[in-house]
Amino acid sequence: MAAYKHGVYTSETPTSLIPTTEVLSAVPFVVGIAPINMAQEPSVNEPKLVYSYKEAVQYFGVENATDDGNGKKSFKYNLSEFIYSTFNFYGNTPIVLVNVLDPAKHKKTADTTAITIDAKGQAVIQEFGCVVSTLKISKPDTGFYAEGTDYVTAFDDDGHLVISALPEGSDGNFKLAKQELTVTLEKLDPSAVTKKEIIGGVTPEGKKTGLELISEVYPRLRIIPTLVASPHYSADPEVAAIMGAKALNINTVFNAMAIVDADTKTTKKYSDVPNWKNKNNIVDPNVAVTWPQIEMTGTRYASSTHLIGVLARTDGERDGVPYVSPSNKNFEGTGLCLADGSEVVLGNEEANYLNGEGIVAALNFSGGWKIWGNRTSCYPANTDPKDAFIPVKRMFFFIANTVVTTMWQKVDEPGNRRLIDTIVDSLNVWLNAFTARQQLLGGRIEFRKEDNPVTELMDGKYHFKIFITPPSPARELSFDLEIDPTYYETLFN
Repeated sequence: MAAYKHGVYTSETPTSLIPTTEVLSAVPFVVGIAPINMAQEPSVNEPKLVYSYKEAVQYFGVENATDDGNGKKSFKYNLSEFIYSTFNFYGNTPIVLVNVLDPAKHKKTADTTAITIDAKGQAVIQEFGCVVSTLKISKPDTGFYAEGTDYVTAFDDDGHLVISALPEGSDGNFKLAKQELTVTLEKLDPSAVTKKEIIGGVTPEGKKTGLELISEVYPRLRIIPTLVASPHYSADPEVAAIMGAKALNINTVFNAMAIVDADTKTTKKYSDVPNWKNKNNIVDPNVAVTWPQIEMTGTRYASSTHLIGVLARTDGERDGVPYVSPSNKNFEGTGLCLADGSEVVLGNEEANYLNGEGIVAALNFSGGWKIWGNRTSCYPANTDPKDAFIPVKRMFFFIANTVVTTMWQKVDEPGNRRLIDTIVDSLNVWLNAFTARQQLLGGRIEFRKEDNPVTELMDGKYHFKIFITPPSPARELSFDLEIDPTYYETLFN
C-alpha cells in the first residue's frame, strides 16, 4: 500500500540523452624487454601505465643506444627504444608497457672478476645490466663485504655499476681504499629472451604473461589498448600472427590494431617484402606491416616504433579521432636502413609498390621524411575500405570501443521504448558531431524491426544497426591538362 502523502515532493527522471565516454584512440600496448636492474620498482610481466619519462625509468630503467658493430647505434632493449622515441620524438602519452625479461632467469655471469678501489673510494664495473643483488665482494681473508655497511652502489649515466666504499671513521679513510678485490656478479642477458616470452601464455598458477596480458589492461588500468606492438620481435611471423589475434576481441568486446615490423635481417630488397608477408600469412585487416627500419642520426629504430609515434601524434592533433591516415606525415628520422645497418633508398616507384602490396613504407620526396602508405596487411586480397584502409579500420574500432564503454551502463535496464530512444538518440547526436566536423561523411544508428525478432526480444537481446562512413584517404589525385584553342582569341583583344 502506498504511503499517504501530504505536502510537496520531488523526484528525478534519467536524462533522455547520455554523454559518450572518452576512449583514447592511440594507446600503445608494447611488449618487450627493459634493463630493470636499474629500475626503482622493477616489473616483470605486469602491464604498467606510463604518462611520463620519470615513470618509465622508475619501472623499466634506462638504456642509451650503443654501437651495434655495424657502424650504427641501437638499443639492446626494445622497451628502452620505445620509451626514448615516445618521450624524445613524439611526446604522446599514455603508453602501456610490459617487460618480460626476468632477472632470475635471463642472466649470465659478468666478465668482471676483480675491482680496484681508487683514492676516492670508488670502483666502476663497466658492464651494462649488472644485477646488484648478486654482487659479492670478497674480503682479503675470508667472507664478504656487506652492502650498506662497507659500501653502497649506484648506476652512472652509462648504466655501469659504481661501488662506493663507506668511510671507516672520522679520519676519512676507507675500508676498501686502494685494494684490488675479487668480485662475482651476474648481469642481464637480453639475448636469452625469445619469442616464447614475448608471446607469453598462462602459467599453471593462472598468471598471464607476455602478449596474453593485453586482457588485463582494461580491468587493471581502466584504459583500452588500441595499438599493439613489440618492436623488432614482431618481425618474427609467429609473434606477428599472435599480435594480430590478441588485438581482436580484447575482453571479448574491444579491438585494436597491431603494428608489425617486416623482417629486415633476411628480407633485404623491397621487392622481397611482399613475398615475406604472404608466405607468412600476415594478411589481416587489423594488422599494419611496415618496412624497413628507420635511422635517426646514426641510431637504428624499428619502423613500428616510429609508425606508432606518428599515429598517436596525428590523432592528437585532430581531437583524438583516428580518421586521418599516418601516410604523408613526417616522422623523426634521417634515413632508412636494414638490421645490418646498410642503407635503404626508396623512391616513389618502390614505396608505391610496397603500398600496393599492403605494406607501409617511408619516403623522402617532398617535405622531408614521411610515412608512406594507407593500407592494412589484408590488401590487396581484401579491398573492402573498412578493412583495407588504416584510418577507416581504426575509426570502426574507435566507434565500436566507445559504444561498448558508453552503453555498458544500460545493460540489464528494462528493455522498453525509453531505453531504445535513449540509446538511439544519444548515439545519433554523437555521430552527427563527427559528421559536422567532417570526421565522418555520415553516421546514424537505427533500431530496426527486421533485426529484432520477437523471440530475441523475449530473450533480452536487442540489436541496433550503426551505419558509418569514414572518409577514405585520397591516395590518388589525378589532373588532366588540355589546351583550349579559344584562348588564342586573347591575342586579338
